[in-house]
Amino acid sequence: MNAKSERTESGNVLGFDYGLRFIGIAVGQTLTGGARELITLRSRDQRPDWEGISQLIEEWRPVALVVGLPLDREGGEQELTHRARRFGNQLRGRYNLPVYMEDERFTSLEASGLLMEAHGSRYRKEDVDRLAARIILQAWLDQHSK
Repeated sequence: MNAKSERTESGNVLGFDYGLRFIGIAVGQTLTGGARELITLRSRDQRPDWEGISQLIEEWRPVALVVGLPLDREGGEQELTHRARRFGNQLRGRYNLPVYMEDERFTSLEASGLLMEAHGSRYRKEDVDRLAARIILQAWLDQHSK
């Protein structure tokens, strides 16, 4: 689902920056249109931490989920793109919530730049993933908030 004009109901939305080692997660609100970083979960053997994700779903009770879609520079798909789509499908199947895929090109680069400005070279990969999740979710909210 990616229709820009499509509105989702008011409430919390969780955003995911999917990776093989880490999954950055952010939370946003469709009513205010704002997003903030939440947490980075570590994957185990390239498998998402479903227990951790389930706890976040229960705590935040989102009305929708947004997953970053890692396309290459030209917008083409790559191996990680297919894995992110699979992750989105798994989220939809497990939690029976609408899942939206959002182009995440350059979000990790943007997140790294912001962290470098704020902290110099003293930041971790987990920080990048969490901030990238916020950037992805904010981009989606900018298009879909009421």
